[in-house]
Order: sequence, then C-alpha cells, then structure tokens
Amino acid sequence: MARVTERPERAASAELQARAERVMPGGVSSPVRAWKAVGGSPPFVRSANGARIVTEDGAELLDFVGSWGPMLLGHAHPRIVEAVRGAATSGTSFGAPTEREVLLAERIAERVPSVEMVRFVNSGTEATMSAVRLARGVTERPLILKFEGCYHGHADAFLIRAGSGAATFGTPTSPGVPEGVAADTHIARFNDHGTVEAIFDVNPGKVAAVIVEPVVGNSGCIPPDAGYLEFLRDVTERHGALLIFDEVMTGLRLARGGAQELYGVTPDLTTLGKVIGGGLPVGAYGGPRELMRRVSPAGDVYQAGTLSGNPLAMAAGLAMLDGIDADPGLYDHLDTLGQRLSDGMRAAIGDRGLADRLSFQRVGSMFCLYFTKGPVRNWDDAAKSDGERFAKWFHGLFERGIQVAPSGFEAGFLSAAHTEDDVDAFVTASREALGEAFGTAA
Repeated sequence: MARVTERPERAASAELQARAERVMPGGVSSPVRAWKAVGGSPPFVRSANGARIVTEDGAELLDFVGSWGPMLLGHAHPRIVEAVRGAATSGTSFGAPTEREVLLAERIAERVPSVEMVRFVNSGTEATMSAVRLARGVTERPLILKFEGCYHGHADAFLIRAGSGAATFGTPTSPGVPEGVAADTHIARFNDHGTVEAIFDVNPGKVAAVIVEPVVGNSGCIPPDAGYLEFLRDVTERHGALLIFDEVMTGLRLARGGAQELYGVTPDLTTLGKVIGGGLPVGAYGGPRELMRRVSPAGDVYQAGTLSGNPLAMAAGLAMLDGIDADPGLYDHLDTLGQRLSDGMRAAIGDRGLADRLSFQRVGSMFCLYFTKGPVRNWDDAAKSDGERFAKWFHGLFERGIQVAPSGFEAGFLSAAHTEDDVDAFVTASREALGEAFGTAA
C-alpha cells in the first residue's frame, strides 16, 4: 500500500495551512480538524468520491471519517449531487416556506418513532439548544442533566465536561461559559444509574430534561448497557422530566429510525443532523405534537432561523432518504461490513499481543479503537486511552493511505461505498501501524 505522507508531497497542504493560520484561528473552521492532538498539520481536501478523498497534494486516501458521519451513502453520491444541482438552478435560499421542507418533515416523522412534528435548523448545535429550551419551557424547570463525555454542540450549557474536541484539547469546561449557566447543567456518568438518581434526588422538581447520545459517539463509540436507555426513560417519567435523544450522529445511521428504533426506547424529543442533510449543513428537532406545538409561531417557546429549511439542504436530505429507501438491505450490509471490521481488528490486536492494551468497539456502522483495555463504558474509561500511541497509529494509517479522525475520542464511520476490500485494507494497515506504535512490528 503506497505511503502518502512524504513531506515533499505535502507541500500544497502545508502552504495552505500557513496561509489559513494568518486569517483563521488555528487555520481551521472547527478545532479537531487541526491535528493538534496527533501532531503535524492536516491535508487539505480537493475532492471526494465514494469511500475516497483526494488531497490538494494529489494523495488518495481511503476515508473512514465520512465528514464526521453524514456520508452514509458515500461521498458525492450521484443521487445527492444531482438533487443539489437541480435545486440550485431554482435559487439557493428564499427565507420562505418550500415544498421540500414539508416533504422531508413528513418522511422524518414517518420513520423516527418519537417524531410527529419537526422544526428544521442549520446545525446540530442549534437543534440541541432548541430542544433544551423547549424542554425548559414545557416543564418550567431550570436544570438539565447531561453525561460526561457527551458532546451536544457548542452552546454554553453543553460545554461542561464535554467529549470529542473539547476533551481532546483538555478543556472540558470552556472559558466564556458563565458560572450561572454551568450551575444549571448537572453531569452524570453514562451507563451509571446511581449518578442519575442522585441528581434527581438532590434537585426535586427542578430537572427539565435529560439529554443523551443513545450511543456515545463523541467519546469514541460507547453503546448503552442492556437496559440503560430503558432506565433513563423510566427515571425521567418518574420525575416529570423530558428525555432528549441527541441523534445528530446516530439518527438514520444505525437504523432507518435511528438508535431509538434499534434499541426500542422512545424519547420525548429527538435532535437530528448529519445524515438528514446528505452532507449539507442542517439540523432538526422533533417530538410529539403536544410538545412541538409549543414552538413559535404555534406556541410561546421562541426559536427562529433565516436560513433554516434551506432548499439545497432539503433537496440533499430528500435524495439521501431516497437512496436509503432504494436499498432495503443497506443496514444489514453496513452491519456485515462492521462485523468484518470488528473480527479483523480483534484478530490484529490478538496477533500483536495487545488485548490488554486495546479495545475495539462497534455499533452498526460506527466504531472506535480505544488505546486502553476494555470494555469502555463511559468517559472515565475512555479517558485512560494512551494518546501518544493513538497518534502513532493515526500517522501509521495515514502513511498507508487510510484516514481516520485525528482524535482518539471520535467515532469512525463505514458507508455503503466501502467494500470488503476496503475493510481488509484498514485491518492490514492497522496491524502494521500498531506494530510500529507498540514496538511489536514483525
């Protein structure tokens, strides 16, 4: 497998990075892209198609990031490209209702168990902050409960011991978050009953909502213990709080109706993003009519957005759903690829004698290799990962033409464009890179 990181061959990206740092903080539009956790500087992407991206240096990489999740069908899927092209010829933004909004809302409501009505926004952050505002408005309570290591966007209330990029940089509570906001956010441990019960016991009648990633994708890939989501459903009902599933990452990726369909637990509110936009910026939150009718202009909980329901994003989302529905075996296929990846990675870990130092976890088409002994059940477990060896593995993969996220606290993603050969290439490259990272190379 050809190596791609020889410095002379990365001159174009290096020059772009230098220019970017003069006009953009860190040279990037989102922190984790900067490779700060792994060292070095990122490649700039020229194009992508299927399961591969091409950098400005001319290198082709087999991609397991998938734009951080939305590329369920692969990059530049013809159906989505044509839909966006067609929509653009009629105008890129109207700030007015369109038929596509209605069509996409109807189709989301038809497939996501908790959703009868939906409000479109422009990002996952907007979706989660709006869902929390609605929960507070409905319950007339001030507090929210979130889980350590779960990332729900960069709204103030969520930057309290968050995962993903915030954890990567060692700043779990961001400067700029007022103490009063932080005081209204209470933190529990995922897959732990006691910390949740204690927060409700100490704050009777004050918790508006519990917000959770049903599969934690911002601390890698952490599935819920058997019965844990059912416990959250029960405890919120007992205490009169709402249960919010943040399915920005898992929605439509893990099953046709998201993680709530996969696990058979229906929340009060659901936030969506990623897949429902087909790669374009979009988010949504939804739930039963009785709750969603409290949202302005139907109700008194205000939320607005000039570009919400953008016609290009709506067209891409409809095309994405068309692509999903056109392949009844899609999720079985992704799960089969995921199982092949799991089997291969666990064999590679065993071959290197690293079973007590690594843990590979997967749910459907999401996965993570943890550089710590598993199982990883919460942020405390994930935080034990060996960042230095992760960085060596990351660079070893990159040198072999494989792209994964530049953080040990991010999920990897499979797409319908990946093949068995692609999965096998990932495993082969990982076996070699792990040998280098741990000094066990054959």
